[in-house]
Amino acid sequence: MIVLETERLVLRRLTLNDAPFIVELLNEPSFLRFIGDRGVRDLQTARQYLLKGPIASYEKHGFGLNLVFLKDSGEPIGICGLLKRDTLPDVDVGFAFLPAHWRKGYAAESAAAVLALGRRAFGLKRIVAITSPDNVASIAVLEKIGLKFEAMTRLGDDPREVRLFGIGFEGS
Repeated sequence: MIVLETERLVLRRLTLNDAPFIVELLNEPSFLRFIGDRGVRDLQTARQYLLKGPIASYEKHGFGLNLVFLKDSGEPIGICGLLKRDTLPDVDVGFAFLPAHWRKGYAAESAAAVLALGRRAFGLKRIVAITSPDNVASIAVLEKIGLKFEAMTRLGDDPREVRLFGIGFEGS
């Protein structure tokens, strides 16, 4: 199911057929360093990740992480979407892209469209984002799409601090 389209990208819901791409993306050194090890090593664990994460989120909240692919070629390049974590009071925007597709504006393009969707389709009054303190590229994307740094925080029992960014929507 297509969730939204931008000038260059299409975002659609993830399915179990996306397991090979998820194995690739979640094992990128940058994903492991900045987002964390999700324990996805093969197609079976990728399918479990999809079922318990994005697919369960679609059913529970009506949104979740989406596959991002290039409109002109259909090539999958990353994931982007809205998440509702138990450890945050607000919905957050998340994204991850294969390194071959960094520095081309795809993260900002897709994340900005997801913010607009959250406001328009789900009536969200506020959206946040978290990032590792040293993830300079993601911080730049968040600032570019209008989120402002608010605080350093910890999620649940995780001892590591993350940067919390947020944006509120006036008149929503």
